[in-house]
Amino acid sequence: MQKRIKQLFAGIVVLLLVVAGHSLNAQNASDLRFNEVLVFNESNYVDEYGERSGWIEITNSSYSSINIGGCFITDDLNNPTKYWIPTGTPETAMAPRGFIVFFADNHPSRGIFHLNFSLDNGKTIALFDANGRTMLDKLEIGSGHQPDISYARLSPESNEWEFKEKTTPGSNNDHSRKVSSGEKFVEMDPIGFGMTLVAMFVVFSALALLYVFYKLVGRQFTRTRKAKPKVGEAAVVPSEVEISGELNAAIAMALYLYQTEMHDFENTVLTMKKVSRTYSPWSSKIYTLRKTPR
Repeated sequence: MQKRIKQLFAGIVVLLLVVAGHSLNAQNASDLRFNEVLVFNESNYVDEYGERSGWIEITNSSYSSINIGGCFITDDLNNPTKYWIPTGTPETAMAPRGFIVFFADNHPSRGIFHLNFSLDNGKTIALFDANGRTMLDKLEIGSGHQPDISYARLSPESNEWEFKEKTTPGSNNDHSRKVSSGEKFVEMDPIGFGMTLVAMFVVFSALALLYVFYKLVGRQFTRTRKAKPKVGEAAVVPSEVEISGELNAAIAMALYLYQTEMHDFENTVLTMKKVSRTYSPWSSKIYTLRKTPR
């Protein structure tokens, strides 16, 4: 039993290590990518200084938090470390499926979200990892961009881009209404008969698994109790042995007499009292008398 408990504990530890490793792997910068770009900004998104400039939106396509601090953004592939995103600030922490907008105004002194280059037709922008060598994403802006019309990715998982008259900085590019899975299920099963069968199957499957689990646990404890005693241990009398009525009556009577104190009890305490005067048999006169002869 102890061996099985140790094996179960080791399995839980290994599972936790695997999950932790997967979580750490899921938080790397490879999930960062460009999401939307606006080259010419005439009446669109403004920065904290009230000015309009081209902007670049980066998204975190994973379901884990990522800090973009330490990465590089450039418009020159020969200079991958052109703009370094500062570290040590909570502003660069990206939530799962989150977004960050950088202003390409060529004024880096205005803040960490202001790049040291501007956008123009025909440029290529790239995002590099903190080592300055690993390219995370690249986008060729191309030509034909019009004012206030952005170039956006269809979805964080898609590699297709399109021009959008309605820009969406800081949010998902696709705001069209999607049919939920519940609505799809209702279309396939309007009465709900299939949902009922699925629910019953899940419930009875869970009950069957619980029954098997407790059955196996009960057998294991039963085997442990029936195991032979070790050397020097008293043998355990099986609980299935029947006791006769006479023996039960004798046990009951003994318990009753013990509780009512109706059994014999001998006092083993000796009391020794000291005489009031000293007396010695050797000084007694009766031992000095002799019988007269007849």
